[in-house]
Amino acid sequence: MAAQRTSKRFGSIVGVVFAATLAASSLAACATPAQGPAPHSTEVSPSGDIPDNQAFVQFTAADGSFSVTVPEGWSQTSSGSAVSFTDKLNSITVDQAAVATAPTIDSATKNEVASLSAAATNFSLTDVKPFTRPGGDGILITYLADSTVNSVTGSATQNQVEQYLFWKGGVQVTMTLASPKGADNVDPWAKVTGSFAWLTK
Repeated sequence: MAAQRTSKRFGSIVGVVFAATLAASSLAACATPAQGPAPHSTEVSPSGDIPDNQAFVQFTAADGSFSVTVPEGWSQTSSGSAVSFTDKLNSITVDQAAVATAPTIDSATKNEVASLSAAATNFSLTDVKPFTRPGGDGILITYLADSTVNSVTGSATQNQVEQYLFWKGGVQVTMTLASPKGADNVDPWAKVTGSFAWLTK
């Protein structure tokens, strides 16, 4: 009889301990703070987009004939009379030449478009039209063409290109802005082309 009472008492103790443990676990689960939403991932700009916080600096032609604002920190290279500024997939090239008369839609189509079509890979003309900027009026040629082949990847990017023809007193400055197709560089390109200024009378 004593053994039977001990067994019942032991069973009662085990039951009480089990119930207490279960209750404690439930309380702990309730006390655990809920997980908040996962932090937002950093937004990545589309390929070729120039950052909104990009700084700009003034570039003046070697002969002092004109100036233009270009993105700070971009690599600068020269080839003959042309000066290029590049960063990753974007580029700005300014070139000047002696041209007797101001460009027109007809002359740009006959001369510049014909040259571009012959030289560029997968050239596709978008439009030829007049433009007006603080630095003067001119002709704007827009087109699509492949970039130069990347020496590492062996591939090329389809670029959307804007070519501005500024002219004054027998001198034409050709400003070419290129970025990957689909890039949204409307604002920085407007800043660059809007900053162009002739420095000679």
